[in-house]
Amino acid sequence: MELTLLGTGGPEGLPLPDCPCASCAGAIGDRDGPRAATAVLVDGVLLLDLTPGLAFAAARSGHSLGGVRQALLSHPHDGPAVEIPVGLPAPGRVPDGQELTLLTGHRVRAVPTDAPGTGYEIEGPDGMLALYLPPGCAPAGVQEAAAPYNVVLFDAVDRPDALGRLRAAGAVGPTTDVVAVHIDHSAPPGAELRRRLAALGVRAVPDGTTLVAGDYHDVPDVPRRTLVLGGARSGKSAEAERRLAAFSDVLYVATGGTREGDQEWARRVALHRDRRPGTWATQETCDLVPLLAVDGPPLLIDCLALWLTSAMDSVGAWDDEKWSSSGERELHARVAELTAAWRGTRRTVVAVSNEVGSGVVPGTASGRRFRDELGRLNAAVAGESEQVLLVVAGQAVSLRG
Repeated sequence: MELTLLGTGGPEGLPLPDCPCASCAGAIGDRDGPRAATAVLVDGVLLLDLTPGLAFAAARSGHSLGGVRQALLSHPHDGPAVEIPVGLPAPGRVPDGQELTLLTGHRVRAVPTDAPGTGYEIEGPDGMLALYLPPGCAPAGVQEAAAPYNVVLFDAVDRPDALGRLRAAGAVGPTTDVVAVHIDHSAPPGAELRRRLAALGVRAVPDGTTLVAGDYHDVPDVPRRTLVLGGARSGKSAEAERRLAAFSDVLYVATGGTREGDQEWARRVALHRDRRPGTWATQETCDLVPLLAVDGPPLLIDCLALWLTSAMDSVGAWDDEKWSSSGERELHARVAELTAAWRGTRRTVVAVSNEVGSGVVPGTASGRRFRDELGRLNAAVAGESEQVLLVVAGQAVSLRG
């Protein structure tokens, strides 16, 4: 089964007319070029979504719409206007849960979604399976899959959680070709878009690309261990959360704990919690070694700087005499234990930490001590990570991986 992406953009395409944003400006010169509204031609006989300029888009990709026997709509009923090329059959929509069989041997089942629109599961005559979801949608009530899809086309920018649901149900496996469509100007410019998608195990392709269901594509695996560094309000926590957005069962490990009577801290914690997916669990603890030692869902640890603060508290690191007599030795043993657990973990784990020491030298011995120990901790964990990122002004720079 072949799926030709006549367009890969949002309903209005990319760039938007007269839009001065960075994504629209970057799309013109990007290697993947401008993107027409998403439409998919399956084996030349089935068309998913009708968008302006379809006939020209098909011709540019070396295909014709002359053989189309069925056109299906996925957008909401009040979605964008439909343009029907001359000679094309009138478009229709399969009711949720029902199935349509074409004379060509293709079977199409309507997949209910959690937002207005209709998703489609397509089975080719060769038995290959593909899933196509409309913009802004994830499958609703995903059941345990008998087998993973060969190809998944979905709105990876706005709904990465859809991939988490499909993975949890076994509908997306290691060999599934997961491709982002419906890409609009809410997505970051080209290179950053590809980096973010690769972190999810997703790829983007230019308009006109033909996907062959069952072909293997080398999309980077999600790294098992990732360290995200950055300064205050750099966007490091948001970057870490994005890297696990395609998993539905993440355990968020908050090392900051609670601070009784501190309303400003409570507001910070609430804002962090509110932006996380509702399916994620939260555990407030600095006891990281046991969590890293056991199997389980992905971990997001935020953050190592607060873990270090707790560890330094417990060994009396702020007292010069205690530090020199036993505190330094005890702290280094704890850091070594954590590093060993990080190295040996079999879980997917993302940790956040502060990058300090680039500014004024702290005016106190305890401040300098914390700066030095945090630098050592970050270096030790980074040395055992497949991927290390530095976030500056909301922009992630890859240091490793």
